Amino acid sequence: MSKDVYFELLSIARSIQDPYLRALTYARIGYYMHLAKRPKYKDAFSSALQAIASIENPPLMVHALIEVGTLLSSINPQSANRVLESAYEAILKMPQAPRDDFLYRLVKKLVQIDFMDRAFEYSLEIENEVKRNDALLLILNKHIQDGNLRNAHKIVEKIQNEPWKSLALFNILKEHLKRDELGTALGMLSQFKSDYWLGEAVKAVAVYLKKSGSLDSAVYEKVFQFIVGLSSDVSVDVLKSFLVSLAVQGEIKFVSESLERIPREQWDEVISAVVSSIIDRVELVEEFIDSLPEDAKLLAAGYVLDILLERPPSSEYLELVRKIGSFVSSERLKVKAVRYLSKLHDYEGAWNLASSISDPHLRSLAFGSIAIEKLKEGDIDGAIDAALEVKDPRWGSWLLSEILAKIAELQASGRVVEDIEERAEEQKRLWADE
Repeated sequence: MSKDVYFELLSIARSIQDPYLRALTYARIGYYMHLAKRPKYKDAFSSALQAIASIENPPLMVHALIEVGTLLSSINPQSANRVLESAYEAILKMPQAPRDDFLYRLVKKLVQIDFMDRAFEYSLEIENEVKRNDALLLILNKHIQDGNLRNAHKIVEKIQNEPWKSLALFNILKEHLKRDELGTALGMLSQFKSDYWLGEAVKAVAVYLKKSGSLDSAVYEKVFQFIVGLSSDVSVDVLKSFLVSLAVQGEIKFVSESLERIPREQWDEVISAVVSSIIDRVELVEEFIDSLPEDAKLLAAGYVLDILLERPPSSEYLELVRKIGSFVSSERLKVKAVRYLSKLHDYEGAWNLASSISDPHLRSLAFGSIAIEKLKEGDIDGAIDAALEVKDPRWGSWLLSEILAKIAELQASGRVVEDIEERAEEQKRLWADE
């Protein structure tokens, strides 16, 4: 190739038969000629526009105009604006479906090259609400990225549909929090119409308060009062998000005190969510349970045991489960605690707790759990001893029968299936039908 590489490239480009590909090739060569400070770059772009004029397929012509205008934008914004306006005028002649699609593509390119006024103007021409709102979100997010929140707020006013409007508000709210503009962020909460994004906004506020060190209970209280003022079908989800976010950050005192000020029917859902969020931090779980009123404490203990029994046993939770077993009045919860203690091979603790259970059915489940774990360790005598601790004639006989069968199962297969609870329920139904 000769010394004038660009002249040769342009000469070869003329041989490209497809006018669309020829136009893009000219434009790309022209772009790099400008970077190389070659004054003939203008000729390359002129050739690109001439090639576009010969494109007979309207969608391809529009696409070519958009690409050429984009390449021109950093070189000659005025020329780029004229090219992109030509693309816009051609798009308006299309049927609605492709028109909206191409308008969205054009807006996306305009945002990329920072032609924000044009992008906003063209976005409002999109009839399909999904594409229009997506386009407005693109523009809004670019304004946020550029630090122009005033324009971002103006864009929100043009977004009419959910969840786009609430998502837009959420993105703006996060930026206000980054700027430590807490008052403005709190003032925005009432504008959210999407339950999900309102919940996310409340969580973002809670995280901000913790990270910023603004542990002012008055601010927490302000957010709490706003949430409880929402309709009941919305407030429980948002409140759950808020309290969970505070709980994982260690604000247990406020969380537990808040429970006493919400309707009792919301406790289950909120307590379950809080427990699930902090279960991997034993110290927070203990603090949470200790800080609750008695009836809420039982709910929390039940959720803790349910989660732990679904996981492989861990000695990290030994003291917590012992503590739960010591204060719960529910014998069903005691059975669950016995199961977990047995899995941790804390047989003394499990045995003492099981001995406090008076209901024959539940007592058989508790000692059955101990017996199964002892069998798994090969302690046949210990398993039989556990079975004999159920003195009720029916349930005592049933459990002894089950354990003897399990011993035979262990001898034959080398393993023991843990199905005591299922078989106990089946037996209970059989006796109920008598």
